[in-house]
Amino acid sequence: MDFDRTSFEDLLNALGSEAPTPGGGTAAALTGAMGAALAEMVASLTLSKEKYAAAHEAVRPIAGLARRTRLELQRLAREDSDAYDAVVAARRLPKETPDQQRLRARKTSEANRLAAEVPMRTARAAVRLLGALPELVKKGNPNAASDAGAAALLLEAAAHAALLNVAINLGGIEDVGFTAEMRAESQRLGEEAVRLRERVLATVRAAF
Repeated sequence: MDFDRTSFEDLLNALGSEAPTPGGGTAAALTGAMGAALAEMVASLTLSKEKYAAAHEAVRPIAGLARRTRLELQRLAREDSDAYDAVVAARRLPKETPDQQRLRARKTSEANRLAAEVPMRTARAAVRLLGALPELVKKGNPNAASDAGAAALLLEAAAHAALLNVAINLGGIEDVGFTAEMRAESQRLGEEAVRLRERVLATVRAAF
């Protein structure tokens, strides 16, 4: 699927179809991209107002991080779809002979590894930006506090959805050391996402 030339409606139709891709990993990355875009907006609404000049120095790097994260997550949406297409292709390899079975097992394991690595990158990116949102809410334009809260919720959802896609692909990977590391990181990122989201929302609600 050419994401650059796909309308939002067509993307939703594709997600709702019987095709295996785009799927949950792509949706996770795009959800995170929307959260990043909202964080960009909050930063822009702060940097464009002279009345918040005292906060500009603190908010400017957050604006840059939000933009970079949005672009990264847009790329990861495409990569996730491509990665799972490779898993499907590997599973369709012939398996009549022992040699074919060994090749199929190796290719499937390799494809599953990539299909786990891509959503892990999505989760890392989402949590990394989440970590900057408490400062954005504290220093940013208070009129956009609800948008910062929405950004936090979307980024947390992106992280957890991506980690589900990591988990489901780990079962098809032969490298037990790699899977153990990914499970440990998944636990850490999931807990961090919850902690940061709660921190952001507490600050947002205090502003109302």
